[in-house]
Formats: sequence, C-alpha cells, structure tokens
Amino acid sequence: MKVQGRMFVWLAVFILVMAIVYGVWSKEPAGTTALFLAFGLSIMIGFYLAFTARRVDVGAQDNKDADVADDAGELGFFSPHSWQPLSLAVGGALAFLGVIFGWWLLFFSAPMVMIGLFGWVFEYYRGENANQ
Repeated sequence: MKVQGRMFVWLAVFILVMAIVYGVWSKEPAGTTALFLAFGLSIMIGFYLAFTARRVDVGAQDNKDADVADDAGELGFFSPHSWQPLSLAVGGALAFLGVIFGWWLLFFSAPMVMIGLFGWVFEYYRGENANQ
C-alpha cells in the first residue's frame, strides 16, 4: 500500500500545480475549483493509503524482489449475492430525480436509501447468512 499511497500523493502534487497554473492563466473559477477539489480528493486517498500501510503487513507490491506468485491467495471477502445495492441505486436515483422534479420525491427515496443501507450493512448478521 505504500506504493499506492505515494502514487496518489504525487498525483495530488501534480494536480495542485496544474490547478495553480490553470487558475492563473485562465481566470476561470469553475475549472480551477474542480482541480482544487481533485487535489483534495487525491491527497485524502493518498493519506489514507499511506496511513493504512503502516498498520498492515507489507504486501508483495511493496517488495522490489517479489514475484507475481507472492501476491497470490485470498484478498478479502466479497459478497457472492446481494440485492441491497439495487435498493440503494433505486433510492439514490429517485433522490437525484427529486432535485430535478421536486423535493417531495425525497420522501419516497429517503426510506429506500435507508432500508438499502441498513440491509447492506447488516446483511451477514441475520438470516441464513449469519456467521456469528
């Protein structure tokens, strides 16, 4: 993770320089703001990856003498099936449509989003998939 953290920090430095150059030359506020926001996002991701790299074991990508086979094995747990993202997507789509057609649509989308989020977080704590 150290490699990815450094990549994002260097990307953030590049975006910051480009944002300053773009802001000085163009004097256009929307693009300059977007570049500064991209800088902020890149620096947050880089800081998170660098901070997390100190707390976890060294991965194969951080070892210059590693082989491809050194990174083999289980990478984590990925849900094989879940209907909760569909509920979140429909609720989120309705929420964004509420911005267009009227805020009253949020009364229908907010419960869908909350039910989908709650179901996704606690998916493996109840029912046949309970693992505790």
